[in-house]
Amino acid sequence: MKLVFLGPPGAGKGTLATLAKENLSLVHISTGDIFRANIRNQTPLGVQVKAILDSGSLVPDDITIAIVKDRLQQPDALGGYLLDGFPRTIVQAQALSGFEQLDAVVNFVLKDSEVVRRLSGRRVCKSCGTGFHLTSLPPKKEGVCDKCGGTLMQRPDDEASAIQERLRVYHAQTAPLVEWYQSRGLLKEIDASPAPETVMKVLKELMGR
Repeated sequence: MKLVFLGPPGAGKGTLATLAKENLSLVHISTGDIFRANIRNQTPLGVQVKAILDSGSLVPDDITIAIVKDRLQQPDALGGYLLDGFPRTIVQAQALSGFEQLDAVVNFVLKDSEVVRRLSGRRVCKSCGTGFHLTSLPPKKEGVCDKCGGTLMQRPDDEASAIQERLRVYHAQTAPLVEWYQSRGLLKEIDASPAPETVMKVLKELMGR
């Protein structure tokens, strides 16, 4: 089974990808993870991508397409995968259709107001990186990590102004993709507001599992 995951920031795609990996026996392929691994290992691609990102630019489609194509040809991906973070543009979707035949594109739907609530409530420990949420997973003591006693912080991209910009970019990029895949009969939409386990159950039913 070959799937693509779409959805706004805060929809829980990372958690759902982990659940899908276990429940559907799929390889989770994240372009962000691929980029970070190459940057961390200082590969030629990593050096190139780091320079692009450090300049404030987006990684060009041709580079992103090339690394995804290479990754999908690795032995572990041949039995099925889910793509997270790709495609982000129509150009990328067209390129993907040229070398892969998808089974479905799953769009996790979440209202903007819920995205803001989820992301703005996130806190992370400066010392150990443990994550919390002000409403759904609050620390025992406000501002203090349960695990190591470190100070909790809000990431800059979880601040209200940053969330609004992330949503603006998401809607600008994703709306055309949703329509593109819908017109090809590949799109399946799932309400992402319930708990991840509930969303996963719906996904399994949609996939006939």
